[in-house]
Amino acid sequence: MPEELTRAAAYLYTTPGHIVMFVVLLLFIFVLSYLSRYPLRKWIKIKLYKKRQELLYRLLFHRLEKIIRPFRLIVSILLLEKAFDLFDIGKYADLLFFVIYAVLMAWWVYEIIKFMLYLSLSLRIEKQQSVRRELFNLILNIVKIVLGVIILLVFLSKLGVNITGLITSLGVGGIVVGFSAKDTLTNFFDSIRLVGENAFNLGDWIETKELEGYVVEIGLAATRIRTFENALVTIPNSKLAAGYIKNWSKRVIGRRIKFHLKLKYTYDTQEIDRVLFEIRDMLEQHPDIVNENKLKYLIKMKQIHETGLFNVKHTMGVQSALMVYLDEIDAYSMNILVYAYAISVKWEQWLHVKQDVLKKTIYIIDESELMLAIPQEQVLLESKKSEESIAHQNAGNP
Repeated sequence: MPEELTRAAAYLYTTPGHIVMFVVLLLFIFVLSYLSRYPLRKWIKIKLYKKRQELLYRLLFHRLEKIIRPFRLIVSILLLEKAFDLFDIGKYADLLFFVIYAVLMAWWVYEIIKFMLYLSLSLRIEKQQSVRRELFNLILNIVKIVLGVIILLVFLSKLGVNITGLITSLGVGGIVVGFSAKDTLTNFFDSIRLVGENAFNLGDWIETKELEGYVVEIGLAATRIRTFENALVTIPNSKLAAGYIKNWSKRVIGRRIKFHLKLKYTYDTQEIDRVLFEIRDMLEQHPDIVNENKLKYLIKMKQIHETGLFNVKHTMGVQSALMVYLDEIDAYSMNILVYAYAISVKWEQWLHVKQDVLKKTIYIIDESELMLAIPQEQVLLESKKSEESIAHQNAGNP
């Protein structure tokens, strides 16, 4: 037996055999960790990759490391605890290992729940069903809180705290805490209400009294919005839920095109009727403008089904109104109202359709006997000499 090993054993109040066993266990942990991180993981990923056509295996291929990592750490810590059991390290080490186990187990459970949620989300996307990603994020945040509370209670129980008595005593103390954390609780319940009412989804373009932009994240306490100035704004959910929310993304078919066509005064009502008919016909025949003939086909293509429980046009955001009328006569023009909806609700496509409608409308007016009205102002200037001449003539008349 080497003399250094004997001295180390005497210093640690153990036997040389225990030290050798400790070193062997450490080497075994290192080898096992290496095998699970590289050869074994590579072999599993190759097997999963061969079955990548199935959604479950494809998702497992991408999430494998996140699921295996906490389990691998649990096994390593378990072997490490067995190695330290060879020495008398006291009760504090047992408490430390217990806390590590609790955290790693909570982490592993969280990753499994997260994988199941991702699998459910991916299945709905694959079946082309409606998906609410913010609901999955809300569930994950609640799971984090629940697991955190469970770890805290288990830790307190390990310390010898009476959990039942603690919960009973918190009955009165919880009221005080509730009042002090009233805003936090209000934001939490308002976040659940916003998600439950489906007021908006991630990526939606919304407008409130104070800001406008795209929803980036719906948290438990606040919602983050990216404005059109590219600024990231964090707003408490209670404030967001207290005011109105205008959701521009809750439209499936139809974005409004509305403008007035100002024409010079005319008494030729037949020409006005002909122009009105041509503009309406142009809109009816336009491939990117909604009309009643196209609406049923568009609804079928977007897989929207109308039932007796609700009006699909109002609930799902489907509009098809098309109107062209002589709307008003103002101080200098006769105004024709042009009112229609582009099929696409996307901004750039809507701008393209609106531009095309305006150009074709101008062409119709140019080919008719009507003319666009342009407001004009006449300014009359009189010289000082002419004013004196007029005054002299008026003075000479009796």
